[in-house]
Amino acid sequence: MVNFHESSQNIWLEDGHILHAECGNGEDEYVESTLDLDYYIGNNDGSFQWGGEGFSGSASDISFDMEGDDGVPVLRANLNPYEGDPVEANVNLAECIGNDCGTLVFVSP
Repeated sequence: MVNFHESSQNIWLEDGHILHAECGNGEDEYVESTLDLDYYIGNNDGSFQWGGEGFSGSASDISFDMEGDDGVPVLRANLNPYEGDPVEANVNLAECIGNDCGTLVFVSP
């Protein structure tokens, strides 16, 4: 069920943490869906962490893009560690985000 991007179109990020996509519903239709990534991704000392929460509260320069020849959905940001300067971090959203009949869902790692 992961790899939501393979069955979705017009994927974008709002306010640095709300994922939007038009997801295929299995009936040759696309349905608008959103998922607040702050409920599922945290910041663990400067690294993205699946199963955490609230990463955007300690992040700057948040960006999202479909990268590479396969169009992998990658979230990037500078994350604040416990001590020191912000750290560049990235996470492949296809690892734990799926499309369940037209709805974006988190799939636990």
